[in-house]
Amino acid sequence: MRAVVIKSFGGPEVLEVVETPLPEPGPGQVRVKVAAAALNPVDAAFRDGYIAPLTDGQLGLGWDFAGTVDAAGEGAGFAPGTAVVGLSYGPAATKSHADHVVVDASAVAPAPTTVDTVHAATLALNALTAAQALDLLALSPGDSLLITGAAGALGGFAVQLAHRAGITVTALAGPDDEQLVRSLGADTFVPRGATVAPAAADAVLDAAVMGEPALAYVRDGGAHVGVIPGASPAPVRSVRVETVEVSPDGARLAELVKLLDAGVLTTRVAGTYPLGEVAKAHTRLAEGGVRGRLVLIP
Repeated sequence: MRAVVIKSFGGPEVLEVVETPLPEPGPGQVRVKVAAAALNPVDAAFRDGYIAPLTDGQLGLGWDFAGTVDAAGEGAGFAPGTAVVGLSYGPAATKSHADHVVVDASAVAPAPTTVDTVHAATLALNALTAAQALDLLALSPGDSLLITGAAGALGGFAVQLAHRAGITVTALAGPDDEQLVRSLGADTFVPRGATVAPAAADAVLDAAVMGEPALAYVRDGGAHVGVIPGASPAPVRSVRVETVEVSPDGARLAELVKLLDAGVLTTRVAGTYPLGEVAKAHTRLAEGGVRGRLVLIP
């Protein structure tokens, strides 16, 4: 099968599409024939060498995906032919930017029925991260939450999930993103770079990775959740500071799929690229201003 790997760290030029043996699922695992796989900033971070070392001389890329189970290990619970979405978590020699991916069955869920595979492939990583970040914040209906990077994939899901939970949402995003974030459920919009600071919120979800400056948006004794392990600011004013590190969770992903099918969540695709043009996709991601996810098609 073909798989996107890196054998050294650097820019998009280090990406390779190589032929590699078809992986076999073990007990409790499934092999998925990938129909589409999203490109996320974490893939660029892997490529740049910020997160994980090379595994056996190479490192695969790709986290979330949509496709069809074509082989299942003992006790996997998914029959071949089942359409699924899932998360290929952590470093490995090959991941979901490939023709096939093997993952634990506990990391996949039945695919949504209301969107195509390209849109379905953008759900797992960002929606799970948003849901798990909100779990850490432990807010109640009526509490206030400011979300930085609210127009991004992670931030957008967080706006929708928080709005559904009855939380009052302030969205901080680019000046041209007000209509978008309000359509997702934001109650208040703050343009990035505004000279007048918003009212302090009960909590901040820092999807834009602002770091220490985002603490200014939290009330004394509030909460701050970052999205990059090891990059959270030091706590001040009794603010509780935590970091979400996404965990594969097929049961939770199945709940998010139902919310997508019910129209509560919205997937956004900025463009598609053939797997062989992965370097072009990485270059486009690095240019910035992408609203939605770029998706690779094997």
